[in-house]
Amino acid sequence: MQTVREIEQALYDLAPKDGMMHGDNVGHLVGDPEEEVKRALVALDITESVVDEAIEKGCDLIIAHHPVINSNWTPVQSVRCDTLKGRILTKLIRNNISAICMHTNLDVASGGVNDRLAERLGLENVEMMENGLIRTGCLPQPMTLRDFAAFVKDALGCNGVRYSDAGKCVFKVAVGGGTCGDYEEEVLRAGCDTFVTADLKYHQFLDARDINLVDAGHFPTEDPVCEVLIQYITAQFPELTAEKSASHREVIQYYV
Repeated sequence: MQTVREIEQALYDLAPKDGMMHGDNVGHLVGDPEEEVKRALVALDITESVVDEAIEKGCDLIIAHHPVINSNWTPVQSVRCDTLKGRILTKLIRNNISAICMHTNLDVASGGVNDRLAERLGLENVEMMENGLIRTGCLPQPMTLRDFAAFVKDALGCNGVRYSDAGKCVFKVAVGGGTCGDYEEEVLRAGCDTFVTADLKYHQFLDARDINLVDAGHFPTEDPVCEVLIQYITAQFPELTAEKSASHREVIQYYV
């Protein structure tokens, strides 16, 4: 039977640790590395509802993208049941559920977050930019920005998208799952007419002149990688049962 340590190493084979960005926190973050794993739950985030789901389903492990602990971004100075983070960590430990998180190393990995995003959007001749993170590719045929925005919404299951129109037809597209808006200038230099990412700020839309921007949301642009993790880990460990969380979904709603 596979152990948490063995699964962590297999995931590092998919997304090597040296690919993570400075200040990130990846790998086996909670639990006993020698614990045997029969059932795993895969989710973008380890929320309290995801932990409750794992408990209900008898899972030994949660594999997630975003780190459940990252002191550089969200300091954890105590583990108390009267705080959200404390409850999450306490429930994991009390129920003997381990947590493995593959974050920025999975963003840049071949076949990881951004390759999967490019695949979902039907891009062809996909290439990795020099930064190792952003992918570029072309649509099978040009589209209007309005039609492309509708396509992105459907392809990623978004509750809505935000976009700004630079007056260009959509053909050569760059994608960066999650918060990648700071790479806009590099994307422009790569000759792209459209950039699909998330978490864009007002001034980024306001100042965009030469490129169409499509903000499809953090969750929708990264969640497709959960399918990659399930397919990969079950291929590596055929005795392991892995499934995607049914409780974790996009939380941002749009009033229309």
